[in-house]
Amino acid sequence: MNVQSTWWRSERARAALLSALILAVLLGIWYLATLPKQVAAPKLSAEQIEYMKLMGKDPAAAPGEPGGASSFPTLAQMGRVVAHHLSDPFYDNGPNDKGVGIQVAYSLGRVALGYLIAALVAIPLGFAIGMSPLLHRAVDPFIQVLKPISPLAWMPLALYTIKDSAISGIFVIFICSIWPMLINTAFGVANVRKEWLNVARTLEVSAWRTAREVILPAAAPTIVTGMRISMGIAWLVIVAAEMLVGGTGIGYFVWNEWNNLSLPDVIFAILCIGVVGMILDAAFARLQKAVSYAD
Repeated sequence: MNVQSTWWRSERARAALLSALILAVLLGIWYLATLPKQVAAPKLSAEQIEYMKLMGKDPAAAPGEPGGASSFPTLAQMGRVVAHHLSDPFYDNGPNDKGVGIQVAYSLGRVALGYLIAALVAIPLGFAIGMSPLLHRAVDPFIQVLKPISPLAWMPLALYTIKDSAISGIFVIFICSIWPMLINTAFGVANVRKEWLNVARTLEVSAWRTAREVILPAAAPTIVTGMRISMGIAWLVIVAAEMLVGGTGIGYFVWNEWNNLSLPDVIFAILCIGVVGMILDAAFARLQKAVSYAD
C-alpha cells in the first residue's frame, strides 16, 4: 500500500512538474514574441494621430512596441493588469465599472439559477423516460429536434417573449443545460442491471423505494456525468449570452473591454473564465468520483 501511495504521489509530482515546464515554455514564447522590434514608424495623417490619442495609443510608438498601433501586451503589462484587478476585485463605481469579482459573481448566479431549473426538470423527466420505453419512444423525436439547436438561437425569441435580458440569459442557460442531463439520466436509468430490479420485485419492494434505493444509486455516475457536461456547456454559453445582452457578467466585461480597446483586460478576463470553468469541472469531477462504484 505504501509503495502504491508513494508511486501515486511521485506520478502526480511528475505531472505537476511537466505542467510547470509547459507553462514556462508558453510564457517564454509569449515573452519572445512581444519583444520590441526596431521598425520604421509609419507616417500617420493628422486624423490618424488624433484617433490613436483618443484610443489611448501612442502615435510615436512603433507598431511592435508597447502602446503602438498593433502591439500585443507583454508579460510585464499583463502582470500589472492582473495585480490591478486582483487588488480590488469587488469594487463598484457604477454600471460600466465593476470589479472582475462582481462580474464573475453575476455570471455564476445566472448559471446557477438556470442550471438548477434545468436539473429540476431534466432529472425527474429522465427518470420517467428511462423507466418507460413507451415514453422514451414518444419523447425521443422532440429531444432529437431540439437538442442540436444552438442555445444562442433561442436568445431573440427569449428577448421578444420575456422582455428582460437577465431572465433571457437564465432561460438560455436552462435550455442548453437540460439536454445532457436528460439524456444521461434516461440512459443511466434504462441500463440499470435487470438482476437488481428482479431482486427488488422478488422482495416486493415498492416502486418508489426501488427508484430511490436501487435505480438512483446505480444510475448516479451517469447522471453526474450529464450534470458535469451540462455545467461546462452552461459556463461556455453564459459568456456569449452576456456579450449579446450586456449589463453585467464576465461576458459583458470582455465585450466592454474590447470596445475600450484594452487587450490586456480582455486576456485577463479570458483567463478568469478558464480558471472558473476549471474549478467548476473539478468540483463535478470530485462528485462523480464520490458516486462511482466498482463493479
